[in-house]
Amino acid sequence: MFGTAFVIYVPCITEKSDVCRKEKEMANKSIFKSIVGRLLPKTDTLNREFAPAYKYTPKHMLAQYAATGCTNHTFYATASEQVETILEQAGKVDPDFVAKTAIYARERGFMKDMPALLTAVLSVRAPELLRRVFERVIDNGKMVRNYVQITRSGVTGRKSLGSLPKRLVRNWLDSRSDKALFRASVGNDPSVADIIKMVHPRPSTASREALYGYLIGKEYNTEVLPEIVKQYEAFKAGITENVPDVPFQMLTSFEIGKKEWIEIARNAPWQMTRMNLNTFARHGVFEDREIVRLIAQRLRNPEAIGKARVFPYQLMIAFLNANESIPVEVRDALQDAMEIATANVPVIKGKVYVCPDVSGSMHSPVTGYRRGSTTKVRCVDVAALVAASILRRNPDAEVLPFEHRVVKARINSRDSIMTNAERLAKIGGGGTNCSAPVSRLNRRGAEGDLVIFVSDNESWVDARFGRRGTGLMRQWNMFKQRNPEARLVCIDILPYGDSQAAEREDILNIGGFSDRVFEVVEAFAAGRLSAEHWIGEIDKIEL
Repeated sequence: MFGTAFVIYVPCITEKSDVCRKEKEMANKSIFKSIVGRLLPKTDTLNREFAPAYKYTPKHMLAQYAATGCTNHTFYATASEQVETILEQAGKVDPDFVAKTAIYARERGFMKDMPALLTAVLSVRAPELLRRVFERVIDNGKMVRNYVQITRSGVTGRKSLGSLPKRLVRNWLDSRSDKALFRASVGNDPSVADIIKMVHPRPSTASREALYGYLIGKEYNTEVLPEIVKQYEAFKAGITENVPDVPFQMLTSFEIGKKEWIEIARNAPWQMTRMNLNTFARHGVFEDREIVRLIAQRLRNPEAIGKARVFPYQLMIAFLNANESIPVEVRDALQDAMEIATANVPVIKGKVYVCPDVSGSMHSPVTGYRRGSTTKVRCVDVAALVAASILRRNPDAEVLPFEHRVVKARINSRDSIMTNAERLAKIGGGGTNCSAPVSRLNRRGAEGDLVIFVSDNESWVDARFGRRGTGLMRQWNMFKQRNPEARLVCIDILPYGDSQAAEREDILNIGGFSDRVFEVVEAFAAGRLSAEHWIGEIDKIEL
């Protein structure tokens, strides 16, 4: 379809005539416009700005919500609207795909709320699949509490766990060591103690029986308590100064000094370290040079970064939030960690253009608004980070930030990802015009192999073609006439269920903001994805 040469012969006295050349040029230009119009796929929905858009299929919409949604209020949608949409789409697809999407969202997207919600859906729709996915999705204490809370809320059609879910939760409790279970007992609504009371696990050892009694406030034998609990109680009572190896949230209610905080920092896991650098600084931890070196080494440790399943943007926000009291060595380690966390950003063959959306709606929190705990990370921060990461690995790539028009940005591929992302995130704020970057490329007659958009897709400035198609598709079809092998990737940051680009062989719509997105982009750019692109990747998951 694309790349076909259209030749119109206009009779004239001599092929070298200026008049002849002009007539041929005008004829070609006219037919070119009409061909682009005919190739333009018709839109089938309106976006949140009431502008024409392409609606995702139920499978694609479910996957997109699972990879980017956090069941919180966003710029255009409330939390309840998002949950209703997810449940509606989950009801339209087969249970196998629901199960695979839950696994994908947890194992590759590192999400929490969405995979727990989809697992709760399976407990009603397909209990036999629930058995097969439960351990892969509900893999820590936080996820167990999420699953139980969602199930008991009634949103999936039931308010009690039921016999099978209870058995699966009991199996989860039984499979944890005493120490792991005690460390997982942080958090409420419900707490681990509440869950124990709901599912009535049978302790297999004397120490587990004592631990259950301790957690739920019943009688227990202090002599056979797990050693970690004894250490915690001894520290709590002031019998010992040795800080137990427990989450620091279990210790903050006590009056502890710098020495204790240093021990907490010494034993902290990777994610806790990243999240509490300012807290450590406030309590004098970084006055100890040995701890400074230890924390810096921990933060830049490749194995620890991989195990922590960190989002690249979480590193960026830790770096931006780090105050001046945090040593330079630690701040530099965060930058090193960013380079490691984005090491799988592909080196893409050919000319690449990256188009981060910096419009007003992109300045909303990427995980939505949450009372008392709204993230400082905005959609524009993630878009900027994706652009900076790709530029870092592809120095010849061109970055075209856009709002209602393309915005100038001074960035350098030799600068760190952190530096470039910070610069990009500071610009923009106007209306959304997704066609602006490709329009700019068309005016230049630019050649290229891959164009990557990072946006919320709520374009409206260019909504002037009605149902005939979107501005982006019109400009993309023009780009394809010059570059028939080019591909377009639209990374969707927020879950609204529609796109400005129709899904087809040369176009990929994908949702998410973990570093796994880069793997899918690389496979698509190299032509290794199936016809269904991202959905095909999810379908490959084995249950």
